Amino acid sequence: MGSSSDVKATLGDLERESFTALLSKLIGEARYVQNNPPDLIPQEDRIVRHVLDSLLPLSTSTGGGPLVVSHVNYHPNRGNLIVEYPGTVPGKILSFVGMHMDVVTADPSAWEFDPFSLSIDGDKLRGRGTTDCLGHVALVTELMKRLGETKPNLKSTVVAVFIASEENSSIPGVGVDALVKDGLLNKLKDGPLFWIDTADKQPCIGTGGMIPWKLKATGKLFHSGLAHKAINPLELAMEALKEIQTRFYNDFPPHAKEQVYGYATPSTMKPTQWSYPGGGINQIPAECTISGDVRWILTDILYSVTDVVKKLQEYVDDINANIEKLDSRGPVSKYVLPDENLRGRLSISFDEASSGVACDLNSRGYHVLCKATEEVVGHVKPYSITGTLPLIRELQMLLLVNTGLMATYHAKNEYCLFSDMSQGYRVFTSVISQLED
Repeated sequence: MGSSSDVKATLGDLERESFTALLSKLIGEARYVQNNPPDLIPQEDRIVRHVLDSLLPLSTSTGGGPLVVSHVNYHPNRGNLIVEYPGTVPGKILSFVGMHMDVVTADPSAWEFDPFSLSIDGDKLRGRGTTDCLGHVALVTELMKRLGETKPNLKSTVVAVFIASEENSSIPGVGVDALVKDGLLNKLKDGPLFWIDTADKQPCIGTGGMIPWKLKATGKLFHSGLAHKAINPLELAMEALKEIQTRFYNDFPPHAKEQVYGYATPSTMKPTQWSYPGGGINQIPAECTISGDVRWILTDILYSVTDVVKKLQEYVDDINANIEKLDSRGPVSKYVLPDENLRGRLSISFDEASSGVACDLNSRGYHVLCKATEEVVGHVKPYSITGTLPLIRELQMLLLVNTGLMATYHAKNEYCLFSDMSQGYRVFTSVISQLED
């Protein structure tokens, strides 16, 4: 095929009737792909079935076309799908990854319309998964279908990876983690890789890493009417956390590069949960635990997981060694009982951390994406978020943001706009065509 304009002309625009017909089938399965174990375990193969209905007739499996389709299951009824349109130049590749086939839960009684069937209101396409992420599944299916139908002579192999189990990772070894472990996505590292699971039509060029932490405070249980005989772990935890946060923000302050990447917030360390063993209202408990997370940005450009964990542990060790100096609350609040040789103490533990990514702003993929976005949307304003996505660092990917609506992600009355999806399709075709030059 000749110029990039020829590629775009061949692939055309998103066909509304075909897209909405497929999306209607997918939203009709949304009830069965809600992901909230142990009560709701999705059956992503219900989505796979509809995608295969569209693509298998154009595949090498049936002899009907060039698409190479691989259905990969690690758990029953929970498949992933890898679809390839072969190019002519060995090793030249681009990929669209992350279109996940599970959804978050929806309570029909709280919605203004049925979340589990597609309803159309002008430009609005309404239902659970329209924005996150069954709309993306339908969109990329239509793209691969068009490639299979028109058979453009491309230098690049175009790969689409539809994944299971993105919304909840409590059951491991189901989705992209297993695909990466088995090396099935290794070759995608040879070219630009675009993650299709974000929104608002602008390139997302960075994410945050996350370190889940638990801070346990141990004191001395006693009657609340005799507070001078207790070590109150609740007060200890609150004051210790304040000190830890103060030190964290001193050691990891905002950085000028955050503005270059367009992060809305700097790195943060904060509590999100509180627990204690229980007891009466008149009882100071023996222990409590505050849990939370660190969200940190520009991973390994500024600092690593190891740097952050080491610092947090140092804070806790220092507070324990100097616990008498920690601020207390009131005349009998204290963390040491010398007569009983008792000291309050803190311990911090960490669950598995996930790294973020800062995309290479000098990469071909970044410039192609920005040009495509400006060409289709009319302006380009890359941004970054401190949310995390699975295994993006391992895949060395660039993030693509261009179809759904951030305001309706995980929300009641979820919808997307067909006009946005249509623009997203044109961004995809522009990316493909530019990478041919």
